[in-house]
Amino acid sequence: MHIIGLTGGMGMGKTTVATLLQQEGVPVFDADAEVLRLQSEPGPVLLAIANLISGVVHENVIDRSALRQAVLADPILLQKLEKIIHPQVRAACMRFIIQCRRVGTRVVVLDIPLLLETGGQKLCHDVVVVSTPRWIQVRRVAARKRMPLSEAKKIIARQMPNAKRKLMADKVIQTGGSLYETQRKVRQFMRRVRRYR
Repeated sequence: MHIIGLTGGMGMGKTTVATLLQQEGVPVFDADAEVLRLQSEPGPVLLAIANLISGVVHENVIDRSALRQAVLADPILLQKLEKIIHPQVRAACMRFIIQCRRVGTRVVVLDIPLLLETGGQKLCHDVVVVSTPRWIQVRRVAARKRMPLSEAKKIIARQMPNAKRKLMADKVIQTGGSLYETQRKVRQFMRRVRRYR
């Protein structure tokens, strides 16, 4: 089974590329969706977050704005949150891979924002980094999170530099143009994967 690791910083267009890959018939493991599920269901992850950061969990619901503000104010909190969440996401990812192998799936995608930071590329045959010009990235993040551009820049600055990600990529897909152009690039990439797999 050919495993594609899909990654990129916030606002780079990774979700769009993941959707286009799904439209190509490729099963996608969505790490962000798994994190959201873990943070939305009563259980050990939610309890650990409530114990770590006072006042961000109310009646088993995370106040995402308060969580974001707490992490921006104290970068060490992000590392502590990752220690709570990453093992759970990794376990879910492995279950996805095992299930896909079991049913004979030929190509799968692991859509993981922190793929390179966590060493997840070791599982992959191809690492695809989604990229866009920084000014587009900042505007996308600000619009999505409904925050000022200055706050979006602070969040982006805490991530792995885009240039470093691109150096670690087997393929870079640029998303600064039209959706049609992005779709064309995704199809070209998948043709290559299917030809040489």
